[in-house]
Amino acid sequence: MRILSTTLLLSAAITATAFAQGGGAPFTVAESGRAYARLGDALAAIGDGRGTVVVAPGAYRQCAVQQGGDVTIRAATPGTAIFDGVVCEGKGGFVLRGRSSTVDGVIFQNMRVPDGNGAGIRLESGSLTVRNSLFRNSEEGILTGDYDGGQVVIDKSTFRHLGRCDRDLDCAHGIYIGRLASLTVTNSRFDQGDGGHYLKTRTARVTISGNSFDDSAGHLTNYMIDLSNGATGSITGNEMVQGKDKDNWSAFITVAPEGREHSSAGLVIEGNKVGFVPGVDRNSTFVANFTDDAVRIGANQLAPSMKVKDRR
Repeated sequence: MRILSTTLLLSAAITATAFAQGGGAPFTVAESGRAYARLGDALAAIGDGRGTVVVAPGAYRQCAVQQGGDVTIRAATPGTAIFDGVVCEGKGGFVLRGRSSTVDGVIFQNMRVPDGNGAGIRLESGSLTVRNSLFRNSEEGILTGDYDGGQVVIDKSTFRHLGRCDRDLDCAHGIYIGRLASLTVTNSRFDQGDGGHYLKTRTARVTISGNSFDDSAGHLTNYMIDLSNGATGSITGNEMVQGKDKDNWSAFITVAPEGREHSSAGLVIEGNKVGFVPGVDRNSTFVANFTDDAVRIGANQLAPSMKVKDRR
């Protein structure tokens, strides 16, 4: 299993410049060579076109909104560009509403807003690709709206100390993908959740493969993977460990717990390794299916006390 090395990211961040250059121009549009002091200005320069913004090492107390176009935001060196605690529009560090967006090698941290959904990335239109990135100590890692055709792809990224279910507000989650077309999550790590689900999605199709869901230091967490309205596709080759401090430990994966909007017939769940932290022995269920769709549960390595599936 290939998972983003958080140690590598943190080491790179420590050795990088501690704060963004005062008075410098750390955001460079690769195609024009022009540099800007604020990421939002660099995105505005690309406008409805296509371009790449290269981010110099530093910790940035700013946020940015993409209003259009096809944009890549890439750290010059992965793990050295940190966006810390500033949100735009009461939503997130990056608010993306272009045709497509790619985020590569960026760290998001300390994102909080009054409605409890402060996200590193808030996606409102188009498709999104995230690579080599770290989301930590926030209410939400990635949050999207509901719209037709959007695709989200996440690879080699880490989601740590995310989620919440307090203040009489709706819960937040590590990742929450709305009613888009598809979600792909590969080679990534989820750990130390602070409430809600590690991965929640309403997409019609999923590919969730080669990831680690480590709940050993989680706090009042729920499901590892919540397919809120059902989905086709596959959940394969993941490792999942359930911790002691759970709000809901009844299942690891759920299928359509909030109502069936998509068929899950033929959804493949196999090749996963699933268990509990030492000292915990529960009658939890691996896959809780809230529909009569024929989900295909193949060979998985499960803890002896775990029930393979149930119909709820």
